Amino acid sequence: MTVQFTIEALNSGHDRKNFACGIFVLDRYLKEQAGQDIKRRAALCYVACPESSTRIAGYYTLSAGDVALKDIPDDKARRLPPYPVIPVARVRRLAIDRDFQGQRLGAALIWDAASRALRSELGVFALAVDAKDEQVAAFYRHFGFIAFEAKPLQLFLPLATVAKSL
Repeated sequence: MTVQFTIEALNSGHDRKNFACGIFVLDRYLKEQAGQDIKRRAALCYVACPESSTRIAGYYTLSAGDVALKDIPDDKARRLPPYPVIPVARVRRLAIDRDFQGQRLGAALIWDAASRALRSELGVFALAVDAKDEQVAAFYRHFGFIAFEAKPLQLFLPLATVAKSL
């Protein structure tokens, strides 16, 4: 049976206390810090819940950021304005509860983040991520993310790529 998920902004009605992805800092962030970051507008947090449930199956955070133009591969950089930094939407955290891993929920959350960045009223060139290790970087590369020139664990997905697939 396939579980259907709803992805929405984190609110006080969501069950944060039972979330467990297996990575302490990601579990703790959702339980203890995400609400404060939302209140301070430091990051927005979006959660995936099984339909008609408040249980959190996965989450990601989205915030504004920038990247140095010099770090973007030449074939992408030449199409950008010659500013020292280029605005991006940044996924800071992405985690899936252990009970929901292996159901392609991570892909759905990435797509949701890219779609929100594309629809935002801010000018952003790409969705950017910082992978914690090579395995996570490979996960993002699978979805079309490109590594920055000198920083292989920092990746980006040009939003023009997302717009073409809509």
